Amino acid sequence: MPYTQSAVHTFEPSYIRHHKQSFIGGTYQPLANGSTTDIPSHFKARHRAELYTQKAPLRAEAAHRSIYIPVTEVSPAVCDTSILALTDEQHTSSSDTEARVFHGNHALQTMPRTLQTVRTALTTAGHDLKRAGHAIAGAAHATARAARTAATTARNAWHTFTSFKAVQLIIKFFQGAHALWKKRMKFSYAFYTIVFFLLTNSAVLFLQWGTYSKPSQDSFEGLDDSAKYTLKIVQSIPGQLTRFVSQMWLEQRYTFILNLFALSLIYLVLIFIINRFWIATIIFGTLMVIYGTANKIKISLRNEPIIPADLNFLSSGNTSNLLSFIPKEDQPLISGAITFIIWFISICLFFFIFDKRRQFILVSWRKPFSCVKTILGNATRIIAIFVSCSLLYSYAFNLGTTGTWSNTWAKSMGYSPSMFDTSADAQNNGPVTTFLSMTNVKAMDRPSTYNKKTMQQLAKRYKDVAAKINKERTTSLTDSTVIMILSETFSDPTRVPGVEYSIDPIPNIRALKQDTTSGLMLSPGYGGGTANIEYQALTGLNLANFNDTLAVPYQQLVPNQKNPYSFNQIWNQEYGASGSVAIHPFYQNMYLRDTNFKKFGFSKLYTLDSKPPLKHTEKIDASPYVSDSASYQNVLDELNKKNRPRHQFIQLSTMQNHMQYNNWYENNEFKGADISTNLTDIEKFQIDTYTKGLSYTDRATADFLNALNNLSEPVTVIFYGDHLPGLYTSASTDKNNLVSLHETDYFIWSNAASSSAQKTISPQLSAYSSSNFFMALAAEHMNAKISPYLALLTQLSTHVPAMSRAVVEDSGKATYLDSNGAVITKKDLSKKTEQLLDDYKLVQYDQTSGKNYLSGEDFTKIPKFKN
Repeated sequence: MPYTQSAVHTFEPSYIRHHKQSFIGGTYQPLANGSTTDIPSHFKARHRAELYTQKAPLRAEAAHRSIYIPVTEVSPAVCDTSILALTDEQHTSSSDTEARVFHGNHALQTMPRTLQTVRTALTTAGHDLKRAGHAIAGAAHATARAARTAATTARNAWHTFTSFKAVQLIIKFFQGAHALWKKRMKFSYAFYTIVFFLLTNSAVLFLQWGTYSKPSQDSFEGLDDSAKYTLKIVQSIPGQLTRFVSQMWLEQRYTFILNLFALSLIYLVLIFIINRFWIATIIFGTLMVIYGTANKIKISLRNEPIIPADLNFLSSGNTSNLLSFIPKEDQPLISGAITFIIWFISICLFFFIFDKRRQFILVSWRKPFSCVKTILGNATRIIAIFVSCSLLYSYAFNLGTTGTWSNTWAKSMGYSPSMFDTSADAQNNGPVTTFLSMTNVKAMDRPSTYNKKTMQQLAKRYKDVAAKINKERTTSLTDSTVIMILSETFSDPTRVPGVEYSIDPIPNIRALKQDTTSGLMLSPGYGGGTANIEYQALTGLNLANFNDTLAVPYQQLVPNQKNPYSFNQIWNQEYGASGSVAIHPFYQNMYLRDTNFKKFGFSKLYTLDSKPPLKHTEKIDASPYVSDSASYQNVLDELNKKNRPRHQFIQLSTMQNHMQYNNWYENNEFKGADISTNLTDIEKFQIDTYTKGLSYTDRATADFLNALNNLSEPVTVIFYGDHLPGLYTSASTDKNNLVSLHETDYFIWSNAASSSAQKTISPQLSAYSSSNFFMALAAEHMNAKISPYLALLTQLSTHVPAMSRAVVEDSGKATYLDSNGAVITKKDLSKKTEQLLDDYKLVQYDQTSGKNYLSGEDFTKIPKFKN
C-alpha cells in the first residue's frame, strides 16, 4: 500500500522513525462527495489507528474531503498498523485542523476539475486536427491521381501527334537545324574590332555633319564661275566634312582623333560593363543617332549644340514640351533617324543570335575560382571596367580646365576652345569635345584680389557712391509696384537687314518708346537663351563674367546656391514674403523655374500647371501658346486682389511669340505687306507669321498700359524682348549683322499715378543697355534711392552701357557697346572702366562662388526713404 499524507497536515504521533521520502509530485484524491458516511475504500490506509480501534460502526465523520498522494523516488515503505493508534483527543484535534485548512484551500480543491477540462479540450482539438489531416491527405492523393491521369492523356496525345509523318519530317528538320546551331562559330575579336572602328568613325562624321549648314547664295556674289564652283564645293556640307577629316594632314589639327577617342571610350565602357558586344553596340549606335539628330535640330533652331545643362532640362520633365518645338521641316530627318535605328537594331540582333560568343570577356560569378581561366577572366573584366570608366571620367572632367592633363593633351592635338560661341566651337572642335568640355562646370575663377578685406573695402566704396547718388533721389523703389515683362522674342523685324514691310508691325510700342525711357538691349542669345536674359535682369549679374562652361545658370548654378540674391527681394524686405510673385504662361519646371524662383524668394509662380493654375489661358487662332493679352490679364488680376501688399514686384515671362512659326494666324495681312528682298520662301513664310504675332503683342501691350493708367496705385513697367527668333538665315550668314541680330527693344514706363510718369532719362544712358542694368535704369527713371550694389551697376552702365558674352568675333570673352552701339575693344577701356569691371567681377564671384562676404555689409540693402 502506498504511503499517503493528508491534505491537512495533522501532527499525528508516530512510534517508528521513518526515513525521509523526497516528493517529486503528487495528486489530491477526493473523498466522499457530500456524504457523512465514508466506506473503507475511501480511506485508503488513512487513520488506520482510528479505523481499527473504534468499536463503534464505521459511520464516523470524515476528517478530510481529500488526501494528497505523493510520488516518491523510491518504493513506499509499508506502514505497521500497530504504530498508528491514536487517542480520541488526538483524533478530535486533527479533525478540527483539517476542517480549517479545507475552507482555506478551496482553490486547491477545484484545480483537478480545471485540469480535466483542459485535458478534454486538448484531446478534442487533437482529434479534429487528425481528421483534418486525413481529409487533406485524401484530397492530395485525389489531386495526384487526377494529375497523373491528365499527364498520361497528354503523353498519349503527344505520341499520337508526333507519329504523323508530316510531324516527323518537321522534327527531323529542327533536329538537323539544332545540330547546325550547336556548330555555329564564335565571331572573332578581329571582326569585333572592324565593327568597333566602323561604328565610331561613322558616329564622329554623323555628329559633325549635324553642326554644318548649307551656305547661302549671297556668299558667292561677285565671284567668277570658276571661283564660285570651287567655293560651293568647299563650303558644302560634304566639303566641310572632308576638311574636318583632312585637316589632320593639311593643318596638323587632330580634332577628328579627339572626338574618335572620346566616343571610343564611351563605347568601351558600355562593352565592358554589359559584357555583350552586340547589346552594347545597339545601345551605343542608338544613342549616337538620337544625339546627332537632336543636335542638328537644336543648332538649326537656336544656333547652339546640345550641352550638359540640357540633360537637366530633360530630367525635370520637359521632354514632351521639347518635342512640341520641333519644326515641320525637320520631320523627315526624324523619320529617317527612326527608320535607321530600327534597321540597325535588327542587324545587331541578327548578329547577336548567330554569334556563339555570349560574353565579350569570359567570366563566371557563380564559380569565380573554379579554374585559372575563370579567375583571369573575372580579374580582366574588373580591371577593364575600372580603367575605362576612370579614363573617361578623368578626360571629360578635366577637358575644360586649363592646365590639366586632358586639356593640355587636347590642345596639343589642335583643340581650340571658343565656348563664348558653342556653335562655332562644335564646328571647329566637334560636338562631342564641346559637350565633354562642359561637364565639369566651374562658375568663375577666383580673382587674385578676392578676400574679406578687399570686399569690405569695396562695400564701403560703393556705400559712399550710393550715399552721394541718394542725396538727389526723392522716392523709394518699394513705393511703387514694378512689373518686369520679358516679352518672348520681341524685336522689331524691320531692323534686320533684308526684312521690310509696307505697314508698321509695332506702331504703338514704337510711338511709346519716343515718350519714355527706352532703347535697344544687347542680348547674349540668338534664337534662344530666354532663361539667361531673365537671370541677368533679376539678379544684375552678367554671363560675360562667368566661365564659358557655365552655359545656363538656371540649370547649372542657381539650384546649387543656398541664398541667391535677386531684385524682387527688395520688395520682400519691405512687405514680407508676398512682396513678389511671378507669372509664366507655360510649365513651371521649364528651366527649373519652380526651384529657382523659390530660392529667389517669389511667394508664387503661377503657370499652366501650378496650384492654382493661371486663370486666363486664351490663345489666338491656331497658335499653341497663351496670348500676351491673356498673360496681361493675369497680371491685372493680381493687382486687383484683395489683401495683397500695398506694392509688389511682379515678374512676367510671356510665350505668345515662341517658336515655331507655322502660319498660326488667320487673315495675316503681313503676307501681302512683305516687301523683303533676298529671303528664301521658308524665311518669308516664318517671318510673316512671327511679325503677325508681334502686331498682336503691340496692341495687347498698349491696352495693358492703358489699364494700368486707370489705377490709382503707382506702377512702373520694365518691358524687354529677350532675343531674336532664329529665323533670319540669310542675314546670319553676314558677320556684319552679328550685333544687330543680338539687339532687341526695351522700354521703362510709369503710369499716370507715378511721380515718374512721362519721364525720360538721357538717351546717352538709355540708348543701349543690357538686361543686367535694367533695375539700375528703372531706379534712375523713378528717381529712387539705391543700394551700394545698384550704385555699382549705375556707375558701370555709364562707362559700359551694354555688355554681353561675346557676340562678335575677336572681341574676347565679352562684347561691350558704347552709347552709340559701337563695339568697345578691350584696349579702348579706360582705367576707371577697368576698375569698375574688376569690382563687378569681384561682386559676382562673391555672390555665386565665393564666401558671400558682402552679405554682412548691407551691400544690397535699400535705405529707408525719409520725408
